[in-house]
Amino acid sequence: MEPPAVKHGFLRNILVRIFSFAVLVFAARFAIIVTVHGGSCDSSDFCFFSDNLNLTTRAQISSTGDPFSGKNWRRSVEYYAGVFQDLIAEGSLSPNSRALCIDTPTGEDVLALKEVGVVDSVGIFKKPSPPLIVKGEGRRQPFSGDAFEFEFSGNGGLERSPRPAEFAAEVSRTLRPGGFLAVHTAARDAYSFNSFLELFNCCELIRTREINGVDSSPVLEILMKKKMPEFQTSDSSSNGNSVNKCSIPGYKREIVKNAEALIVEEPLKPWITLKRNLKNIKYLTSLVDISFKNRYVYVDVGARSYGSSIGSWFRKQYPKQNRTFEVYAIEADKAFHEEYRTKKGITFLPYAAWVRNETLFFEITRDPSKKVMMKGRGMGRINPVQTSSSHMGDMDKIQGFDFANWLKSVVTSRDFVVVKMDVEGTEFHLIPRLIQTGAICLIDELFLECHYNRWQRCCPGQRSAKYQKTYSECLDLFASLRNIGVLVHQWW
Repeated sequence: MEPPAVKHGFLRNILVRIFSFAVLVFAARFAIIVTVHGGSCDSSDFCFFSDNLNLTTRAQISSTGDPFSGKNWRRSVEYYAGVFQDLIAEGSLSPNSRALCIDTPTGEDVLALKEVGVVDSVGIFKKPSPPLIVKGEGRRQPFSGDAFEFEFSGNGGLERSPRPAEFAAEVSRTLRPGGFLAVHTAARDAYSFNSFLELFNCCELIRTREINGVDSSPVLEILMKKKMPEFQTSDSSSNGNSVNKCSIPGYKREIVKNAEALIVEEPLKPWITLKRNLKNIKYLTSLVDISFKNRYVYVDVGARSYGSSIGSWFRKQYPKQNRTFEVYAIEADKAFHEEYRTKKGITFLPYAAWVRNETLFFEITRDPSKKVMMKGRGMGRINPVQTSSSHMGDMDKIQGFDFANWLKSVVTSRDFVVVKMDVEGTEFHLIPRLIQTGAICLIDELFLECHYNRWQRCCPGQRSAKYQKTYSECLDLFASLRNIGVLVHQWW
Protein backbone atom coordinates (compact mmCIF):
# COMPACT_ATOMS: atom_id res chain seq x y z
CA MET A 1 0.00 0.00 0.00
CA GLU A 2 1.36 3.43 -1.09
CA PRO A 3 2.00 5.98 1.60
CA PRO A 4 -0.44 8.96 1.80
CA ALA A 5 2.25 11.46 0.78
CA VAL A 6 2.82 9.70 -2.58
CA LYS A 7 -0.93 9.59 -3.31
CA HIS A 8 -1.33 13.30 -2.54
CA GLY A 9 1.61 14.21 -4.83
CA PHE A 10 0.07 12.20 -7.70
CA LEU A 11 -3.28 14.03 -7.37
CA ARG A 12 -1.55 17.37 -7.22
CA ASN A 13 0.31 16.68 -10.46
CA ILE A 14 -2.95 15.77 -12.22
CA LEU A 15 -4.66 18.99 -11.04
CA VAL A 16 -1.73 21.15 -12.16
CA ARG A 17 -1.82 19.55 -15.64
CA ILE A 18 -5.59 20.04 -15.95
CA PHE A 19 -5.29 23.71 -14.90
CA SER A 20 -2.41 24.31 -17.33
CA PHE A 21 -4.39 22.75 -20.19
CA ALA A 22 -7.43 24.94 -19.33
CA VAL A 23 -5.30 28.09 -19.35
CA LEU A 24 -3.86 27.11 -22.74
CA VAL A 25 -7.38 26.59 -24.15
CA PHE A 26 -8.64 29.94 -22.87
CA ALA A 27 -5.57 31.76 -24.21
CA ALA A 28 -6.04 30.20 -27.64
CA ARG A 29 -9.75 31.08 -27.59
CA PHE A 30 -9.01 34.71 -26.76
CA ALA A 31 -6.38 34.94 -29.53
CA ILE A 32 -8.91 33.62 -32.08
CA ILE A 33 -11.54 36.18 -30.96
CA VAL A 34 -9.11 39.10 -31.23
CA THR A 35 -7.87 37.97 -34.65
CA VAL A 36 -11.19 37.09 -36.24
CA HIS A 37 -13.66 39.45 -34.57
CA GLY A 38 -11.47 42.49 -34.04
CA GLY A 39 -11.59 42.33 -30.28
CA SER A 40 -15.35 42.00 -29.73
CA CYS A 41 -17.34 38.99 -28.62
CA ASP A 42 -20.59 37.77 -30.07
CA SER A 43 -23.31 36.82 -27.63
CA SER A 44 -22.54 33.16 -28.27
CA ASP A 45 -18.83 33.57 -27.48
CA PHE A 46 -17.39 32.74 -24.11
CA CYS A 47 -15.35 35.84 -23.16
CA PHE A 48 -13.63 37.15 -20.10
CA PHE A 49 -13.75 40.70 -21.46
CA SER A 50 -16.63 43.05 -22.19
CA ASP A 51 -17.49 44.37 -25.61
CA ASN A 52 -16.05 47.73 -24.64
CA LEU A 53 -12.50 46.44 -24.26
CA ASN A 54 -10.22 48.94 -25.99
CA LEU A 55 -8.39 46.94 -28.63
CA THR A 56 -8.88 49.44 -31.45
CA THR A 57 -6.68 52.07 -32.99
CA ARG A 58 -6.72 55.74 -32.02
CA ALA A 59 -9.10 56.41 -34.87
CA GLN A 60 -11.70 54.49 -32.89
CA ILE A 61 -11.37 56.54 -29.70
CA SER A 62 -13.95 59.24 -29.10
CA SER A 63 -13.15 62.68 -27.76
CA THR A 64 -14.89 61.84 -24.50
CA GLY A 65 -12.63 58.83 -23.95
CA ASP A 66 -15.37 56.24 -24.55
CA PRO A 67 -13.82 53.55 -26.75
CA PHE A 68 -15.66 51.88 -29.60
CA SER A 69 -15.41 48.14 -29.96
CA GLY A 70 -15.31 46.81 -33.47
CA LYS A 71 -18.99 45.88 -33.42
CA ASN A 72 -20.24 49.28 -32.20
CA TRP A 73 -17.95 51.20 -34.48
CA ARG A 74 -19.12 49.13 -37.42
CA ARG A 75 -22.73 49.81 -36.51
CA SER A 76 -22.02 53.55 -36.67
CA VAL A 77 -20.41 53.19 -40.10
CA GLU A 78 -23.49 51.40 -41.38
CA TYR A 79 -25.76 54.07 -39.92
CA TYR A 80 -23.92 56.90 -41.69
CA ALA A 81 -23.77 54.87 -44.89
CA GLY A 82 -27.58 54.80 -44.88
CA VAL A 83 -27.72 58.57 -44.31
CA PHE A 84 -25.35 59.27 -47.20
CA GLN A 85 -27.13 56.87 -49.54
CA ASP A 86 -30.31 58.88 -48.98
CA LEU A 87 -28.44 62.08 -49.86
CA ILE A 88 -27.04 60.48 -53.01
CA ALA A 89 -30.53 59.34 -54.02
CA GLU A 90 -31.90 62.88 -53.74
CA GLY A 91 -28.98 64.43 -55.63
CA SER A 92 -27.29 66.45 -52.90
CA LEU A 93 -24.26 64.13 -52.76
CA SER A 94 -22.40 62.51 -55.64
CA PRO A 95 -19.69 59.82 -55.84
CA ASN A 96 -17.60 62.47 -57.60
CA SER A 97 -17.96 64.95 -54.73
CA ARG A 98 -15.05 65.95 -52.60
CA ALA A 99 -16.44 65.59 -49.06
CA LEU A 100 -15.46 66.77 -45.59
CA CYS A 101 -16.65 65.49 -42.20
CA ILE A 102 -16.22 68.21 -39.56
CA ASP A 103 -15.06 67.54 -35.98
CA THR A 104 -15.32 63.76 -36.30
CA PRO A 105 -13.35 62.10 -33.48
CA THR A 106 -13.73 58.49 -34.64
CA GLY A 107 -14.13 58.71 -38.42
CA GLU A 108 -17.12 56.40 -38.92
CA ASP A 109 -18.78 58.98 -41.17
CA VAL A 110 -15.63 59.30 -43.28
CA LEU A 111 -15.39 55.55 -43.81
CA ALA A 112 -19.11 55.42 -44.58
CA LEU A 113 -18.66 58.00 -47.35
CA LYS A 114 -15.87 55.95 -48.88
CA GLU A 115 -17.91 52.76 -48.71
CA VAL A 116 -20.87 54.33 -50.55
CA GLY A 117 -18.53 55.46 -53.32
CA VAL A 118 -17.49 58.98 -52.28
CA VAL A 119 -13.84 58.02 -52.16
CA ASP A 120 -12.43 61.57 -52.01
CA SER A 121 -13.48 62.07 -48.40
CA VAL A 122 -11.63 63.21 -45.31
CA GLY A 123 -12.41 64.17 -41.71
CA ILE A 124 -10.92 66.76 -39.39
CA PHE A 125 -10.45 66.65 -35.62
CA LYS A 126 -8.04 68.20 -33.13
CA LYS A 127 -6.35 64.79 -32.74
CA PRO A 128 -5.58 63.35 -36.18
CA SER A 129 -6.01 59.65 -36.94
CA PRO A 130 -4.66 58.96 -40.44
CA PRO A 131 -5.71 58.04 -43.00
CA LEU A 132 -9.33 58.97 -42.22
CA ILE A 133 -8.81 62.07 -40.07
CA VAL A 134 -6.37 64.97 -40.40
CA LYS A 135 -5.66 67.65 -37.80
CA GLY A 136 -8.11 70.54 -37.79
CA GLU A 137 -11.18 72.04 -36.15
CA GLY A 138 -14.56 73.20 -37.33
CA ARG A 139 -13.63 76.83 -36.82
CA ARG A 140 -10.08 76.38 -38.16
CA GLN A 141 -10.19 74.20 -41.26
CA PRO A 142 -6.77 73.46 -42.80
CA PHE A 143 -8.02 73.81 -46.38
CA SER A 144 -8.15 76.45 -49.09
CA GLY A 145 -11.35 78.20 -50.10
CA ASP A 146 -14.05 76.41 -52.16
CA ALA A 147 -12.35 73.06 -51.50
CA PHE A 148 -15.42 70.82 -51.04
CA GLU A 149 -18.74 70.06 -52.74
CA PHE A 150 -20.17 68.46 -49.60
CA GLU A 151 -19.62 69.02 -45.87
CA PHE A 152 -21.12 67.09 -42.97
CA SER A 153 -21.33 67.72 -39.23
CA GLY A 154 -22.85 64.86 -37.30
CA ASN A 155 -21.13 64.71 -33.91
CA GLY A 156 -22.51 67.81 -32.23
CA GLY A 157 -19.42 69.80 -33.12
CA LEU A 158 -21.40 72.94 -33.88
CA GLU A 159 -23.28 72.82 -30.55
CA ARG A 160 -20.00 72.38 -28.66
CA SER A 161 -18.14 75.11 -30.52
CA PRO A 162 -17.29 78.14 -28.35
CA ARG A 163 -17.62 80.31 -31.46
CA PRO A 164 -20.33 78.87 -33.74
CA ALA A 165 -20.17 81.93 -36.01
CA GLU A 166 -16.52 81.09 -36.77
CA PHE A 167 -17.57 77.49 -37.43
CA ALA A 168 -20.17 78.74 -39.92
CA ALA A 169 -17.72 81.17 -41.51
CA GLU A 170 -15.25 78.34 -42.18
CA VAL A 171 -17.97 76.26 -43.81
CA SER A 172 -18.85 79.25 -45.98
CA ARG A 173 -15.20 79.63 -46.95
CA THR A 174 -14.40 76.02 -47.83
CA LEU A 175 -17.76 74.95 -49.32
CA ARG A 176 -18.02 75.66 -53.04
CA PRO A 177 -20.99 77.68 -54.35
CA GLY A 178 -23.73 75.20 -55.13
CA GLY A 179 -22.28 72.71 -52.64
CA PHE A 180 -24.32 71.09 -49.87
CA LEU A 181 -24.04 71.19 -46.10
CA ALA A 182 -25.72 68.48 -43.99
CA VAL A 183 -25.91 68.87 -40.21
CA HIS A 184 -27.28 66.53 -37.55
CA THR A 185 -28.32 68.54 -34.53
CA ALA A 186 -30.56 68.45 -31.50
CA ALA A 187 -32.13 71.81 -32.47
CA ARG A 188 -35.87 71.39 -32.53
CA ASP A 189 -37.40 74.53 -31.03
CA ALA A 190 -38.05 77.48 -33.34
CA TYR A 191 -35.61 79.80 -31.54
CA SER A 192 -32.58 77.52 -31.88
CA PHE A 193 -33.52 76.54 -35.43
CA ASN A 194 -33.72 80.15 -36.57
CA SER A 195 -30.48 80.93 -34.73
CA PHE A 196 -28.90 78.12 -36.75
CA LEU A 197 -30.22 79.53 -40.04
CA GLU A 198 -28.91 82.97 -39.15
CA LEU A 199 -25.43 81.55 -38.65
CA PHE A 200 -25.43 80.06 -42.13
CA ASN A 201 -26.74 83.03 -44.11
CA CYS A 202 -24.37 81.95 -46.87
CA CYS A 203 -26.70 79.07 -47.62
CA GLU A 204 -30.33 78.50 -48.44
CA LEU A 205 -32.40 75.92 -46.59
CA ILE A 206 -33.28 72.89 -48.73
CA ARG A 207 -35.10 70.70 -46.22
CA THR A 208 -35.21 69.35 -42.70
CA ARG A 209 -36.25 65.95 -41.42
CA GLU A 210 -36.27 64.25 -38.05
CA ILE A 211 -34.50 60.91 -38.00
CA ASN A 212 -33.10 58.50 -35.43
CA GLY A 213 -29.49 59.02 -34.48
CA VAL A 214 -26.79 56.40 -34.03
CA ASP A 215 -28.09 55.67 -30.54
CA SER A 216 -31.73 55.78 -31.74
CA SER A 217 -32.35 59.18 -30.11
CA PRO A 218 -34.12 61.70 -32.39
CA VAL A 219 -31.96 64.20 -34.27
CA LEU A 220 -32.83 66.90 -36.79
CA GLU A 221 -31.11 66.61 -40.15
CA ILE A 222 -30.74 70.01 -41.83
CA LEU A 223 -29.70 70.20 -45.49
CA MET A 224 -28.52 73.51 -46.92
CA LYS A 225 -27.07 74.65 -50.23
CA LYS A 226 -24.49 77.40 -50.59
CA LYS A 227 -25.76 80.32 -52.60
CA MET A 228 -24.15 81.21 -55.90
CA PRO A 229 -22.15 84.48 -55.79
CA GLU A 230 -24.69 86.46 -57.82
CA PHE A 231 -27.38 85.63 -55.26
CA GLN A 232 -25.36 86.42 -52.15
CA THR A 233 -27.00 89.11 -50.00
CA SER A 234 -25.39 91.05 -47.20
CA ASP A 235 -26.69 90.54 -43.71
CA SER A 236 -27.80 94.05 -42.80
CA SER A 237 -28.76 92.98 -39.31
CA SER A 238 -25.23 91.86 -38.48
CA ASN A 239 -24.03 95.49 -38.47
CA GLY A 240 -25.84 97.35 -35.75
CA ASN A 241 -25.47 100.77 -37.42
CA SER A 242 -26.79 99.77 -40.87
CA VAL A 243 -30.50 99.82 -40.05
CA ASN A 244 -32.73 102.08 -37.95
CA LYS A 245 -35.88 100.04 -37.49
CA CYS A 246 -36.48 96.35 -37.13
CA SER A 247 -39.26 93.83 -36.98
CA ILE A 248 -39.11 91.13 -34.35
CA PRO A 249 -39.72 87.74 -36.05
CA GLY A 250 -42.80 85.65 -35.42
CA TYR A 251 -41.04 82.84 -33.58
CA LYS A 252 -39.91 85.31 -30.90
CA ARG A 253 -43.44 86.65 -30.62
CA GLU A 254 -44.63 83.11 -29.92
CA ILE A 255 -42.14 82.83 -27.05
CA VAL A 256 -43.58 85.99 -25.46
CA LYS A 257 -46.97 84.27 -25.31
CA ASN A 258 -45.43 81.74 -22.91
CA ALA A 259 -44.06 84.39 -20.54
CA GLU A 260 -45.40 84.83 -17.03
CA ALA A 261 -48.38 87.16 -16.68
CA LEU A 262 -47.77 90.80 -15.83
CA ILE A 263 -48.75 91.91 -12.32
CA VAL A 264 -51.81 94.03 -13.01
CA GLU A 265 -52.55 95.18 -9.47
CA GLU A 266 -50.10 97.69 -8.06
CA PRO A 267 -48.03 96.00 -5.30
CA LEU A 268 -48.00 97.71 -1.93
CA LYS A 269 -44.58 96.24 -1.08
CA PRO A 270 -42.57 95.97 -4.33
CA TRP A 271 -39.50 94.29 -2.79
CA ILE A 272 -41.63 91.46 -1.43
CA THR A 273 -43.34 91.24 -4.80
CA LEU A 274 -39.94 90.90 -6.51
CA LYS A 275 -38.98 87.89 -4.39
CA ARG A 276 -42.30 86.24 -5.14
CA ASN A 277 -42.19 87.13 -8.83
CA LEU A 278 -38.66 85.71 -9.26
CA LYS A 279 -40.12 82.25 -8.70
CA ASN A 280 -42.68 82.81 -11.46
CA ILE A 281 -40.35 84.21 -14.11
CA LYS A 282 -40.07 82.02 -17.19
CA TYR A 283 -36.52 82.63 -18.29
CA LEU A 284 -35.85 82.42 -22.00
CA THR A 285 -33.07 79.90 -21.41
CA SER A 286 -35.58 77.58 -19.73
CA LEU A 287 -37.78 77.69 -22.84
CA VAL A 288 -35.31 77.41 -25.74
CA ASP A 289 -31.85 76.14 -26.69
CA ILE A 290 -29.25 78.90 -27.14
CA SER A 291 -26.42 76.71 -28.48
CA PHE A 292 -26.29 78.36 -31.90
CA LYS A 293 -25.59 81.88 -30.67
CA ASN A 294 -22.17 83.33 -31.34
CA ARG A 295 -21.62 85.20 -28.06
CA TYR A 296 -23.43 85.43 -24.74
CA VAL A 297 -23.70 88.95 -23.31
CA TYR A 298 -25.24 90.38 -20.13
CA VAL A 299 -25.64 94.16 -19.86
CA ASP A 300 -26.57 95.63 -16.47
CA VAL A 301 -27.79 99.21 -16.99
CA GLY A 302 -27.87 100.95 -13.63
CA ALA A 303 -25.78 98.21 -12.04
CA ARG A 304 -25.36 99.86 -8.61
CA SER A 305 -22.98 97.75 -6.50
CA TYR A 306 -21.68 94.38 -7.68
CA GLY A 307 -23.85 92.55 -5.16
CA SER A 308 -26.99 94.38 -6.18
CA SER A 309 -27.79 92.17 -9.19
CA ILE A 310 -24.67 90.91 -11.00
CA GLY A 311 -23.26 88.95 -8.09
CA SER A 312 -26.44 88.11 -6.19
CA TRP A 313 -28.80 87.34 -9.08
CA PHE A 314 -27.32 86.99 -12.56
CA ARG A 315 -24.24 84.95 -11.75
CA LYS A 316 -25.98 82.78 -9.16
CA GLN A 317 -29.57 82.41 -10.36
CA TYR A 318 -29.92 83.13 -14.06
CA PRO A 319 -29.91 79.80 -16.01
CA LYS A 320 -27.04 80.01 -18.49
CA GLN A 321 -27.05 76.52 -20.12
CA ASN A 322 -23.36 76.19 -19.18
CA ARG A 323 -22.44 79.18 -21.35
CA THR A 324 -19.90 81.83 -20.34
CA PHE A 325 -21.34 85.33 -20.53
CA GLU A 326 -19.51 88.57 -21.18
CA VAL A 327 -20.70 91.02 -18.51
CA TYR A 328 -21.04 94.79 -18.95
CA ALA A 329 -21.85 96.97 -15.94
CA ILE A 330 -23.09 100.53 -16.59
CA GLU A 331 -23.24 102.78 -13.53
CA ALA A 332 -22.95 106.57 -13.40
CA ASP A 333 -22.81 107.00 -9.63
CA LYS A 334 -19.19 107.50 -8.62
CA ALA A 335 -19.88 105.93 -5.24
CA PHE A 336 -19.80 102.51 -6.88
CA HIS A 337 -16.88 102.96 -9.27
CA GLU A 338 -14.08 101.88 -6.95
CA GLU A 339 -15.69 98.48 -6.29
CA TYR A 340 -15.70 97.49 -9.95
CA ARG A 341 -11.97 98.10 -10.36
CA THR A 342 -11.28 94.90 -8.46
CA LYS A 343 -13.92 92.78 -10.21
CA LYS A 344 -12.56 90.45 -12.87
CA GLY A 345 -14.55 89.43 -15.90
CA ILE A 346 -16.63 92.62 -15.96
CA THR A 347 -16.37 95.48 -18.44
CA PHE A 348 -17.30 98.57 -16.47
CA LEU A 349 -18.69 101.75 -18.08
CA PRO A 350 -18.74 104.67 -15.57
CA TYR A 351 -21.31 106.65 -17.55
CA ALA A 352 -25.04 107.30 -17.69
CA ALA A 353 -27.10 105.43 -20.29
CA TRP A 354 -28.91 108.12 -22.23
CA VAL A 355 -30.46 108.93 -25.63
CA ARG A 356 -27.43 110.84 -26.96
CA ASN A 357 -23.83 111.67 -26.10
CA GLU A 358 -23.73 114.71 -23.84
CA THR A 359 -22.66 115.93 -20.42
CA LEU A 360 -25.48 115.75 -17.88
CA PHE A 361 -26.17 116.99 -14.39
CA PHE A 362 -27.75 114.47 -12.08
CA GLU A 363 -29.47 114.93 -8.76
CA ILE A 364 -27.93 112.71 -6.09
CA THR A 365 -30.52 110.93 -3.96
CA ARG A 366 -28.33 109.30 -1.34
CA ASP A 367 -29.77 108.51 2.05
CA PRO A 368 -27.54 110.48 4.47
CA SER A 369 -28.43 108.18 7.38
CA LYS A 370 -26.90 105.12 5.70
CA LYS A 371 -23.59 104.24 4.14
CA VAL A 372 -23.53 104.55 0.38
CA MET A 373 -21.55 101.40 -0.18
CA MET A 374 -23.79 98.98 1.68
CA LYS A 375 -23.31 95.83 -0.33
CA GLY A 376 -26.22 95.02 -2.57
CA ARG A 377 -28.52 97.75 -1.21
CA GLY A 378 -28.13 100.14 -4.14
CA MET A 379 -27.63 103.40 -2.20
CA GLY A 380 -26.57 106.51 -4.05
CA ARG A 381 -29.10 106.32 -6.90
CA ILE A 382 -29.16 109.22 -9.36
CA ASN A 383 -31.91 110.96 -11.30
CA PRO A 384 -31.59 112.96 -14.52
CA VAL A 385 -32.62 116.62 -14.36
CA GLN A 386 -32.49 119.60 -16.69
CA THR A 387 -29.04 120.12 -18.23
CA SER A 388 -28.74 123.56 -16.74
CA SER A 389 -26.40 125.17 -14.24
CA SER A 390 -29.13 127.35 -12.71
CA HIS A 391 -30.22 124.67 -10.22
CA MET A 392 -27.04 123.14 -8.90
CA GLY A 393 -28.15 122.08 -5.36
CA ASP A 394 -26.88 118.56 -4.58
CA MET A 395 -25.79 117.78 -8.12
CA ASP A 396 -23.13 115.76 -9.85
CA LYS A 397 -21.86 116.08 -13.41
CA ILE A 398 -21.45 112.91 -15.46
CA GLN A 399 -21.02 111.90 -19.08
CA GLY A 400 -24.08 110.45 -20.76
CA PHE A 401 -23.84 108.25 -23.85
CA ASP A 402 -26.23 107.02 -26.54
CA PHE A 403 -27.01 103.58 -25.13
CA ALA A 404 -28.91 102.37 -28.22
CA ASN A 405 -26.05 103.14 -30.61
CA TRP A 406 -23.53 101.69 -28.16
CA LEU A 407 -25.49 98.45 -27.97
CA LYS A 408 -25.61 98.22 -31.77
CA SER A 409 -21.84 98.66 -31.91
CA VAL A 410 -21.14 95.93 -29.32
CA VAL A 411 -23.53 93.09 -30.19
CA THR A 412 -25.22 91.66 -33.28
CA SER A 413 -28.32 89.60 -33.93
CA ARG A 414 -26.13 86.48 -33.81
CA ASP A 415 -25.40 87.09 -30.12
CA PHE A 416 -27.57 86.15 -27.15
CA VAL A 417 -28.17 89.36 -25.21
CA VAL A 418 -29.73 89.78 -21.76
CA VAL A 419 -30.31 93.31 -20.42
CA LYS A 420 -31.31 94.40 -16.92
CA MET A 421 -32.39 98.05 -16.76
CA ASP A 422 -32.82 100.06 -13.55
CA VAL A 423 -32.35 103.71 -14.53
CA GLU A 424 -34.56 105.68 -12.14
CA GLY A 425 -37.24 106.80 -14.59
CA THR A 426 -34.99 107.20 -17.63
CA GLU A 427 -36.56 104.03 -19.06
CA PHE A 428 -39.34 106.21 -20.49
CA HIS A 429 -36.66 107.86 -22.65
CA LEU A 430 -34.40 104.86 -23.34
CA ILE A 431 -37.07 102.36 -24.43
CA PRO A 432 -38.48 104.59 -27.22
CA ARG A 433 -34.90 105.27 -28.36
CA LEU A 434 -34.16 101.52 -28.50
CA ILE A 435 -37.29 100.97 -30.59
CA GLN A 436 -36.57 103.93 -32.88
CA THR A 437 -33.02 102.79 -33.66
CA GLY A 438 -33.86 99.09 -33.98
CA ALA A 439 -31.54 98.22 -31.08
CA ILE A 440 -34.49 96.65 -29.27
CA CYS A 441 -34.31 93.71 -31.71
CA LEU A 442 -30.83 92.87 -30.45
CA ILE A 443 -32.13 92.20 -26.92
CA ASP A 444 -33.28 88.62 -26.40
CA GLU A 445 -34.47 89.10 -22.82
CA LEU A 446 -35.11 92.30 -20.86
CA PHE A 447 -35.51 92.71 -17.10
CA LEU A 448 -36.96 96.20 -16.59
CA GLU A 449 -37.64 98.13 -13.42
CA CYS A 450 -40.28 100.77 -14.12
CA HIS A 451 -40.29 103.72 -11.70
CA TYR A 452 -43.57 105.34 -10.65
CA ASN A 453 -45.09 107.30 -7.75
CA ARG A 454 -45.14 104.48 -5.23
CA TRP A 455 -46.89 104.57 -1.89
CA GLN A 456 -44.58 105.90 0.80
CA ARG A 457 -43.60 103.66 3.68
CA CYS A 458 -43.40 106.54 6.11
CA CYS A 459 -46.71 108.12 5.32
CA PRO A 460 -49.71 105.82 4.68
CA GLY A 461 -51.98 107.12 1.96
CA GLN A 462 -49.30 109.37 0.43
CA ARG A 463 -47.35 108.75 -2.75
CA SER A 464 -43.75 109.65 -3.44
CA ALA A 465 -43.26 112.80 -5.48
CA LYS A 466 -39.95 111.50 -6.79
CA TYR A 467 -41.51 110.12 -9.99
CA GLN A 468 -44.45 111.47 -11.96
CA LYS A 469 -45.39 108.27 -13.81
CA THR A 470 -48.15 106.02 -12.48
CA TYR A 471 -48.22 102.25 -12.16
CA SER A 472 -50.77 102.18 -14.97
CA GLU A 473 -48.27 103.91 -17.28
CA CYS A 474 -45.65 101.34 -16.32
CA LEU A 475 -48.06 98.54 -17.22
CA ASP A 476 -48.64 100.21 -20.59
CA LEU A 477 -44.86 100.27 -21.17
CA PHE A 478 -44.52 96.55 -20.40
CA ALA A 479 -47.54 95.65 -22.51
CA SER A 480 -46.31 97.67 -25.48
CA LEU A 481 -42.95 95.89 -25.39
CA ARG A 482 -44.57 92.48 -25.28
CA ASN A 483 -46.95 93.45 -28.09
CA ILE A 484 -44.01 94.07 -30.45
CA GLY A 485 -42.38 90.77 -29.45
CA VAL A 486 -39.92 91.75 -26.68
CA LEU A 487 -39.60 89.23 -23.86
CA VAL A 488 -39.66 91.66 -20.94
CA HIS A 489 -40.01 90.82 -17.25
CA GLN A 490 -41.10 93.11 -14.42
CA TRP A 491 -38.21 94.02 -12.11
CA TRP A 492 -38.48 95.82 -8.78
